[in-house]
Amino acid sequence: MTKVLVIENEESIRENILELLEIEDFETLAAENGKIGLAIAQKSHPDLILCDVMMPELDGYGVLEALRQDPETMMIPFIFLTAKADKLDLRKGMELGADDYLTKPFTPHELLKAIATRLEKQAVVQKVSQQQLDELRSNITHSLPHELRTPLNGILASTELLLHELDFMETSEIREIVEQISLSGQRLYRLTMNFLLYAELELIAAEPQRVASLRQQKTTSSETVITEKVMAQIQEAQRETDVSLHLQDVAIAMAEMRLEKLVEELVDNALKFSPIGKPIEINGFVKDNQFILSVKNAGRAMTAQQIAQIGAHMQFERKLYEQQGSGLGLAIVQKLIELHQGQLIIESPTEQQTIVTVYLPLFGDL
Repeated sequence: MTKVLVIENEESIRENILELLEIEDFETLAAENGKIGLAIAQKSHPDLILCDVMMPELDGYGVLEALRQDPETMMIPFIFLTAKADKLDLRKGMELGADDYLTKPFTPHELLKAIATRLEKQAVVQKVSQQQLDELRSNITHSLPHELRTPLNGILASTELLLHELDFMETSEIREIVEQISLSGQRLYRLTMNFLLYAELELIAAEPQRVASLRQQKTTSSETVITEKVMAQIQEAQRETDVSLHLQDVAIAMAEMRLEKLVEELVDNALKFSPIGKPIEINGFVKDNQFILSVKNAGRAMTAQQIAQIGAHMQFERKLYEQQGSGLGLAIVQKLIELHQGQLIIESPTEQQTIVTVYLPLFGDL
């Protein structure tokens, strides 16, 4: 049974609403002021709240603001009941996260229609969120064992060889095998961290409060963060002569650790899909109050279908090219950009070129 909380300080109006809802088979809760109503909402977690705006002790705006700051109540549909409905009042309520307004006096039909509409929308949101989580669980269930198997097999095979042949091996042979174990371990660690990060980003996306908090973080010096990350990657890959880097230094509305991860995956993608000796151009500049980061590499291009199907746990043309990785890199980049209200554009203007362009908000210009 759907549970509705009615917060209304006028007893006659409150009783009329409760009687109507009970006739329509709703379970009802009631409060005569905002302070009591907030306590009931936090304890009982109703499916929907009807709340008067003008009340003593704590008005409707205060109730809504408190509910939206609590992760356990922030998603409850909330309808204001008000005798005044000018544009300023409507805007204030909507900015705080109200779902609808009903202006007194309203008819039973108007009230029931507003309730039905909000409950239907809430059901759709919950269904979509559940589908996304189910898809994520399915992808992880099917992909994780396969992706982990290759580095695990490498580690197990190498250690088995060492256990059986250690007494007969030269130091150089032992070192080579240990290096292979180390590489497989590093790959396994990165795969695990990427799976966990993608799952975390999916969960953040379903919680508006966490998304809002994410967007308030910043990187003060984008040039420093990007340069340090790029240089570490190209030095490890021994491709310093292939990469050109030109950056404008600005403050970006993204935490440093998130920006580092974004850059890491973009550069890793460019290194992976371009042969040694082919140029990689990385440019970062401000245009139209956005920071634009472009990574261009000369190598195997992506098809239009591949670009359209970027998603977690998909590896492009794995059977043809057998290159390592879970395909999570660009999916993580895409999810980070979505959460920060940015944009990702991937183009392959020729068969031997791919350009990945990221648009990010500047800090203070959200």
